[in-house]
Amino acid sequence: MTKKNTVLVTGANGYVASWLVKKLIEEGYTVHATVRDKNDKSKVDVLKALVKEETNRLKIFEADLLVKNSFNKAIEGCSVVFHTASPFKLDIKDPKKELVNPALLGTENVLNSVNNSDSVKKVVLTSSVAAMYSDASECLQYENNEITESVWNNTASLDYQPYSFSKTIAEKKAWEINSKQEKWDLIVINPSLVLGPFLNGQNETSESFKILKQIGDGTFKKWIPKMGIGLVDVRDVANAHFLAAFSKNAKGRYITNAHNTNLLDISKELYSIYGKSYSIPNKPAPAWLIWLIGPLLNKALTRKYISNNLNHQLKANNKKIKKELGIEFRSMNETLKDAFQSMIDSGALKAK
Repeated sequence: MTKKNTVLVTGANGYVASWLVKKLIEEGYTVHATVRDKNDKSKVDVLKALVKEETNRLKIFEADLLVKNSFNKAIEGCSVVFHTASPFKLDIKDPKKELVNPALLGTENVLNSVNNSDSVKKVVLTSSVAAMYSDASECLQYENNEITESVWNNTASLDYQPYSFSKTIAEKKAWEINSKQEKWDLIVINPSLVLGPFLNGQNETSESFKILKQIGDGTFKKWIPKMGIGLVDVRDVANAHFLAAFSKNAKGRYITNAHNTNLLDISKELYSIYGKSYSIPNKPAPAWLIWLIGPLLNKALTRKYISNNLNHQLKANNKKIKKELGIEFRSMNETLKDAFQSMIDSGALKAK
């Protein structure tokens, strides 16, 4: 594939997608970028800002995950489709409407448009490690107490961990559609919690933004739960998509996780840098406190979730993506510092 090829990025104004568009433009590709509303300046301006000189290498299209054939025009002439558009929300009222339908029907609609195209040779799908597990405690059942690309989530449902459920069924649908044709290959990127600098400033709709903001604005006071999670830099996730698209070695699923960590250690790292100026917790929250206030901070922090994740370690094996795609991950310090600083610069975080 040459650098003159045209590629499509769905949900191009998203957290990961905007960094991917930036990477593709810098590497010389022409990018077709889809957004739900071309008239929404808050969504479109961040993309236009990525093109520093007058060029025709960024073309913005309007498309809706829930509307059949709405991606047909954007896909025309594209050799690669990066399907990143899918909601990441934890505090929701209607999981089917807010998570499952956009993830599942969106994947179907995009891939059906791919099937109708003669130019697409590869699809890179943004899934999640959530398609492999619901709770950190599940790691205990696997070899070396870690999840690998062979693991699928079988515990999530509409009623419990609906985000994980949406990512699982959407990815399975993608593999099903891929198996019924021979025109295009499918590669899946499965990131853990994505942090790092925000290209679009105060991204209030990003769950990553909300988590970091709560750590920095005093929501947790002095204490934060030791919840096991994985962490990866948004720039590394964008690069993983790029490598997956243009590497001959790419195949299957890729856990994209730089650090097996927890909320407490993330907060402590930030405290070591910004603790004098911002209200960042640096002590482990006692279990009784999390049981008491957890559900008040976020509806997703149910008693069941707390029990299955508090003081449990998540281990997500990243050997495959390192070996096959040659990716090198940023340090946790760099990721967190750059993320926090971008929120300070945008005015999203205020010093105490």
